[in-house]
Amino acid sequence: MKTICLYFEIHQILHLKRYRFFDIGTDHYYYDDYENERTISDIAERSYMPALNTIGEMIKENGQAFKVAFSLSGVGIEQLELHAPQVLEKLQQLNDTGCVEFLAEPFSHGLSSLANEECFAADVKKQVEKIKEYFNQTPQVLRNSGLIYSDDIGMQAAQLGFKGMLTEGAKHVLGWKSPHYLYHCALNPKLKLLLRDVNLSDDISLRFSNSDWEGYPLFADNYIRRIAEAPAEEQFYGIFMNLSAIGIAQPLSSNILEFLKALPVCAKQSGITFSTPTEVCTKMKSVGALDVPDTLSWMDEERDVSCWLGNPMQREAFDKLYSVADRVRIADDPRINQDWDYLQATNNFYFMSTKPSGVAVDRGIYSSAFDAFTNYMNVIGDFINRVNNLYPEEIDNEELESLLTTIRNQGDEIEMKDKEIIRLQAKIEKIEAASDKLREQMGEKPAKATTAKKPKATKKAASKKVTAKKAE
Repeated sequence: MKTICLYFEIHQILHLKRYRFFDIGTDHYYYDDYENERTISDIAERSYMPALNTIGEMIKENGQAFKVAFSLSGVGIEQLELHAPQVLEKLQQLNDTGCVEFLAEPFSHGLSSLANEECFAADVKKQVEKIKEYFNQTPQVLRNSGLIYSDDIGMQAAQLGFKGMLTEGAKHVLGWKSPHYLYHCALNPKLKLLLRDVNLSDDISLRFSNSDWEGYPLFADNYIRRIAEAPAEEQFYGIFMNLSAIGIAQPLSSNILEFLKALPVCAKQSGITFSTPTEVCTKMKSVGALDVPDTLSWMDEERDVSCWLGNPMQREAFDKLYSVADRVRIADDPRINQDWDYLQATNNFYFMSTKPSGVAVDRGIYSSAFDAFTNYMNVIGDFINRVNNLYPEEIDNEELESLLTTIRNQGDEIEMKDKEIIRLQAKIEKIEAASDKLREQMGEKPAKATTAKKPKATKKAASKKVTAKKAE
């Protein structure tokens, strides 16, 4: 039986403010709060809420016969928390239906998978914890930023414990193969690969309202009929897109919501089901390995990473940012970590793109790719200075990691001793109370209480002492 795997991505661009060269060293806040609030409020009103309300109606009307998957970037979640919490509340309501799966992805929606394995692993694990916090789900399937995938990235995803991973059903990778089967990673058969059907996905997300398109107007019954009339042995159809395609790329006036609502009804009439990515990975068998030696994505006609790293400006900015990846990870400073997440986001590099594309690049405050590059490099200059100022620059990464490990170990030891002191203190108080009671029974006056003082040393204080000593 054929099944549809419907998936939506939710990510919000975090806009940087105009940051001059002379701001370096004096201004450590990099973001345009007004623009961030304006854009996410607009998207929530025009796209996210109408789309999610419609999906809620589809679940109510079709029950377990309709299922859908989402993934949210950590950057997107934090912006929703600030400016559109109603979106997160609606997602939690959908989660309660049992018909929704939430996938893992890098917290930053960045390109760490192309730069630093440890950074990528930390990025994904951080988002997994965020999904657990909000939806009480432990993601089993990974979706990398921009559906970026290669054999090496797949191997790492498998090592992180994921059952499956979404990626693009690109022609130059598939060749004669069909995207409508489940494949597995060439370097680790345990990781299943769910491929996006480019045509079926783009018919909705890119072409639906285009009156010049030969397939216009697109109706749900015709759309489902194309799936039903495909070879009977085909397994599943991955329809993946950004949620903002509904309401932003394809305006609500195009009747996109009515089209969506009709999909489960038409699918049921044709004997086609809906499944979540984990269900696909669990119930279906892989038909073979998919070799992807070079990195692919769902961006542009080339389906590669050239929209982010295709010119010297982008590569220089990328190399500069990830030159401090290990130091950021080792130092683990909360304020630095937050900026690190935001500065990794793919849109920072996309704004610098100079490649010709059929889709216009909205550069926000920037007048050109060079303007975006200059502003970003000014921000990165200040950020790297802050990272290096956390600890003396002459301390290399290996020495710094050793130092901080020693601090953490000593802090853990002090914490254990503090707990032991508290335990013994409670024991002493219990003995003294029993002794006083015994004296009262014998007609004697109770002895003066000798309560032990609480320990003054703390883990934080110990860390400061060790740091000061090492710095000397």
